[in-house]
Amino acid sequence: MSFVPPGTGWPGDPATADTPVALDPADVRRLAATSNTLAELTAVQSVCRACPRLVEWREEVATVKRRAFADETYWGRPVPGWGAERPRILLVGLAPAAHGGNRTGRIFTGDRSGDWLFASLYRSGLATQETSTHAGDGQELLDARVVAAVRCAPPGNKPTPSEKTTCSPWLAREVALVVPYLRVVVALGGYAWQAMWPALKDAGYDLPRGRPPFGHGAEVEVRYGDTPVTLIGCYHPSQQNTFTGRVTAQMLDDVFTRARSLAV
Repeated sequence: MSFVPPGTGWPGDPATADTPVALDPADVRRLAATSNTLAELTAVQSVCRACPRLVEWREEVATVKRRAFADETYWGRPVPGWGAERPRILLVGLAPAAHGGNRTGRIFTGDRSGDWLFASLYRSGLATQETSTHAGDGQELLDARVVAAVRCAPPGNKPTPSEKTTCSPWLAREVALVVPYLRVVVALGGYAWQAMWPALKDAGYDLPRGRPPFGHGAEVEVRYGDTPVTLIGCYHPSQQNTFTGRVTAQMLDDVFTRARSLAV
């Protein structure tokens, strides 16, 4: 089998053999809307099969593998949100990496981007460990939760518009379930920034009339009733950005330190 069957003992697997499976966009909308807890939502997220191209790709990667991980079992399923159950800070990325989250079953875990991200979160007081290498490694997030706008690893790191649309109810529902606690959203990259606007709207936030442009360190305040939430833009800690110096460790630290101060 080219993926980990749900309920077979993978650390942190939220699903069981009886978890309902979304097979098309209508199923995604229905199952997201009827998930009343994060536990229910992450379970159905983690077994979704609504996008045939993404299902084929994630399972092919899990079968062929990268030489460095040839002896490892790959997760090979959608990667659900992970972290605090009552997060004051939500970190949003684009999608799992083929040999990162698609291998480990945990978003931003086991790849170079995650190395940069978790090191910065640790320095900023938002993670208990400096590294995150595999599910069940003891890493914990403090008042923070990490999610992706698209839950499956896409070919070339580029999901199609229809795949983004199909997956969007998972993000919108996850945002809605943490509304009572949320104070800051950090969008890691331009697509995460774009994906957050409809998710915030669906969750009931009052948004500015025009959509502000993405930029590193950009801040926009939105409100849920009388409660303010700050959306912060952050360049993605991809290898392309870190190798070229577009993103430095200090730049990441500044964003997460700012997010923590706003959350408190």
